[in-house]
Amino acid sequence: MIDIVKLLKENKDITDFKVNSISTESYENFYVRGKLETVRATQTEDAVVTVYVDGDGVKGDSSFSVYASMSEEEVAKKIADAYERAKLVKNKPYDIPSGDELSVEIKSNFKGCDLPTLAKNIASAVEKADSYTNGSINALEIFIYKEKTSVVNSRGVNKTQTRYRAMIEAIPTWTADGESVELYEAYHFTDFNADEITKEIDERMREVRDRKVAQKLAPCTVNVLLPAREVANLMSEIVDSLNFATVYSRANVFSKGDFIQKDRTGDSISLTACHEIAGSRFSAYFDTDGVTLKDKVVVDNGEVKSYYGSHRFGSYLGEDVTGDLRCISLEKGSLTEDEISKEPYVECVSLSGLQLDLYNDYIGGEIRLAYYYDGEKKVPVTGISMSAKLSVVLNSIRLTEKVTAKDYYKGPEKALLKNMSII
Repeated sequence: MIDIVKLLKENKDITDFKVNSISTESYENFYVRGKLETVRATQTEDAVVTVYVDGDGVKGDSSFSVYASMSEEEVAKKIADAYERAKLVKNKPYDIPSGDELSVEIKSNFKGCDLPTLAKNIASAVEKADSYTNGSINALEIFIYKEKTSVVNSRGVNKTQTRYRAMIEAIPTWTADGESVELYEAYHFTDFNADEITKEIDERMREVRDRKVAQKLAPCTVNVLLPAREVANLMSEIVDSLNFATVYSRANVFSKGDFIQKDRTGDSISLTACHEIAGSRFSAYFDTDGVTLKDKVVVDNGEVKSYYGSHRFGSYLGEDVTGDLRCISLEKGSLTEDEISKEPYVECVSLSGLQLDLYNDYIGGEIRLAYYYDGEKKVPVTGISMSAKLSVVLNSIRLTEKVTAKDYYKGPEKALLKNMSII
């Protein structure tokens, strides 16, 4: 790729600049009914350039993309056009980050691996779970990436981080009595563990089997057990609401000193916005502005303690800048397996998406597959929805002692929501 920084420095009209670039190597395998149909390897390099223009008490910015196929003349023209656009933007002024250099590699056992061999080993781990008489993996796609991201700006920031990640997309299918049911699975990881992959796909195979025979549950009020994925969705909604940008725009429901659990009868909620979780594709050491990321406790024992977020909005608020943190950590609770089974409950496995509305105090969602425990046995159920007041749920929520890590989340493996309405 051409020297973008050189072209930016040659343009004396702009006040400052930032260049975010990403270089990606990928190796992809596509299987149909267990047979490898397509292999694809790619290498790409792209960049996003942001120019800043300071005016009379205002700061403007404008961004554009740069591709490897572009010439110096084309990029120079885009810089000039971006300058003209930036002059029309009237943001409150702030100083862009300045100052330091860093080169780091995020830990992964992919490093040094032969990618075709790694892809083959991943496929073998998936195949091991494809062991059911009426079940099959109709389609399997494996994507392995090595990404090198960097940020350079006009104030001396020059940082690079390298990460490895993989994704499995699979279609588990169950066929019986002349009918088939499918589920879609997308599984992300940054460390190869064959047993974990087999376990994950095996769980999806059993779920699609049970989806085939699941029945509708009669309307009732019952405890609902959420898996880690949905606990993450719930907690990230709270954490996102405490972002500097949300607070600056006055869209936050909670402020420092507020209690998200006002009459707590369950486990207390303590949340940290953090930069790294082992195995997470969202782990990072700096954000797109080049700010070195710093973990921040935002909720402690149900009380909002602080905000977090990007350099720009942290500057506006006069806050200690943490950077744009993308992972969350939730402290474990006290709930045991024995306690869970003391009352009937619905254990959610697959939802169309957890529906949360902090402003209207609502939590709900359509349940595609769950298991209803009546006190003696579990049966698969489907075609139902749940709902409740979010404030009531947060006050009485129970969190498991057992913790796990899923994508951007580390915390209790499950959460028990009391007295949810099922229809």
